[in-house]
Amino acid sequence: MNPLIFDLGEKILQGGKITFEEALKLEKINGSDVYFLLAYANQIREKFTGDRVEVCSIINAKSGGCSEDCAFCAQSAFHHADILTYDLLDEEVILNKAKAMEATGAHHFDLVIQGYGISHNDPHFKKIIQIYERLRNETNLKLCACLGTLTREAAKALKNAGVTRYNHNLETSKSFFPKVVTTHSYEDRVATVKIAKEAGMEVCCGGIIGLGESPQQRLELAFALRDLQVDSVPINILYPHPGTKLAGQERLAPLEILKTFALFRFVLPGKIIRFAGGRELNLGDLQPLGFLAGLNALIVGGYLTIPGDETAKDLAMLNALGLKY
Repeated sequence: MNPLIFDLGEKILQGGKITFEEALKLEKINGSDVYFLLAYANQIREKFTGDRVEVCSIINAKSGGCSEDCAFCAQSAFHHADILTYDLLDEEVILNKAKAMEATGAHHFDLVIQGYGISHNDPHFKKIIQIYERLRNETNLKLCACLGTLTREAAKALKNAGVTRYNHNLETSKSFFPKVVTTHSYEDRVATVKIAKEAGMEVCCGGIIGLGESPQQRLELAFALRDLQVDSVPINILYPHPGTKLAGQERLAPLEILKTFALFRFVLPGKIIRFAGGRELNLGDLQPLGFLAGLNALIVGGYLTIPGDETAKDLAMLNALGLKY
């Protein structure tokens, strides 16, 4: 085993923090040593977060026709992806999905809408608040929201309605962001993260790997998330949806994906790091190794525009690994 893995792994297990320069050295590790890196990431996960996996479900509550040009997103009006497009879903549809996911074992439920952002003056906002109030009263789920950029007034209203966690991904590193999105800025996203935290909500903030960024830029994202002190970090793997700008993007090798998970655990030892979109396509039968590389959460029941594995299959995977949920 490369002694660097042992030295830095023990440093973190004893409560230290890895530096960016040290993380860059770990990123250079290859061959059979990658498996030792995964094993140390798993030890770090066990020490700082235990053996419980957080299970989250999301619903695409308003789909398609988005004003933003995110290169990866099938919902962008700039693209020509073949997806369902609809306005805000009926309240009962959302309530029924939430209750069904709770019954299958989900802990969190996240309402997601397309668009740049939302304010308390948005025509849909009053209805969204009403939906959250019903979810709070009629389920035991922990409630999450993913509504784009936020005003302080909207953040406060969501918190008062029962939302405990706000999702707003940075998507990628600051240095790579302009190659992925041009209709809003990286700073816009950081500002919303800070507004959500100021309102007293936890923050779920991560990104997508496999967009064409370098390994160093993936680490830049991990350290930016550490600096922002986010609570939960979803790691999506690009699903090259036909009709988007990145439809022809070359997919990352499975071992590169797993190494990235391990590096994020080294950088963020005590955080929730979540298996998110693209895991089925990019890892297939190797998905269980994600949890042995330091992950401790996952999204079940499908994503925004692509289906996922059956929830029962995902939970059976956790059981087989001896993990609790």
